[in-house]
Amino acid sequence: MEENKVTNEEIMELTNELTLRKHRFTQEDVATFFHNVSLRDYLGLNTVRKISKENSIYEGKTYLKELAERMQISIHQTSRMVQDLTRRGFLIWSHDGDGSDGTYVLLSEEGARKLDEQKNALEQFYGTVIRKFGKENMIELLHLMKQLDTVVSGEIESIEEGVYDEENQSELSEGSSTEE
Repeated sequence: MEENKVTNEEIMELTNELTLRKHRFTQEDVATFFHNVSLRDYLGLNTVRKISKENSIYEGKTYLKELAERMQISIHQTSRMVQDLTRRGFLIWSHDGDGSDGTYVLLSEEGARKLDEQKNALEQFYGTVIRKFGKENMIELLHLMKQLDTVVSGEIESIEEGVYDEENQSELSEGSSTEE
């Protein structure tokens, strides 16, 4: 495939631009709209709400294992986040029986209120952004971002499994021989 041939110089230009855009979007632009809760808190509370609505048979309970899977973070990270949100009164953390069947969280009234406040602020801002950028453009951008995320996740897994170095070295060798 001709379109996948990229020089090392092009790789660095694209990498630097991607890194800059990702940093600006996550650190500067988005942080402006999170006043009462952090981005992590918002994502956690929103995920709890989504799961509790989807699983009505669990009476609004969101089990930590499912929360961790949905947020794509470890159980340890999920537990720390839930402890913090519980301490601040945004979640109610409990367990079934003796706890061996898993622990779960419920969104508290205060957590629902904070989540709604944050959602309103984001909806107002991003509503304008989406109207200006275009709904179809946004859908395409999100689709491409998901594809990129899949590739990045696969590469990270390769690094963690130790197979990345061998594959990457052969690709770099092939790529450097095509550069002029």
